Amino acid sequence: MRDANLFDEHIPRLRRYARALTGERTQADDLVQECLARAWEKLSLWQRGTDLRAWLFTILHNLFVNELRRRKSRPEMLALDDEALDAPRRATQEDGLGLRDLQAALNRLPVDQREVLLLVGLEEMSYDEVAKTLGIPMGTVMSRLSRARERLRVQLNSTGPALRRVK
Repeated sequence: MRDANLFDEHIPRLRRYARALTGERTQADDLVQECLARAWEKLSLWQRGTDLRAWLFTILHNLFVNELRRRKSRPEMLALDDEALDAPRRATQEDGLGLRDLQAALNRLPVDQREVLLLVGLEEMSYDEVAKTLGIPMGTVMSRLSRARERLRVQLNSTGPALRRVK
């Protein structure tokens, strides 16, 4: 028997991750909707007793990667609706600038590094859960995470890594 509320507790995390990946609310909502529809259609493939959250994040990840591949083959059209033009404002200018810098730095990360960083840092998944979700070895998760953190550090501090003097 299918439980109509099976996915409900995971929706906020899926939306947050999708928003961080796409950087755009409408696109993120569409991605989550597609993920939930796909999960509902393929619910018989999910093994009861296994981590439903990881399964849902795997579906979301695969849909996102497929969308990136599809976009490479077609030019992107931008919608000019009023909602897209209204950017949310932070309480202070400094906070807003810091968030803008962080979002820009995240967007400059390679997708594979950004995904791992967001799953570990934002979604608080373990390395093992991330490895299973993305279908990669745990060592790859750790190296991508390390590289992503270092790139963010460099970008946000505007200084390069310390260089050693070699004689």
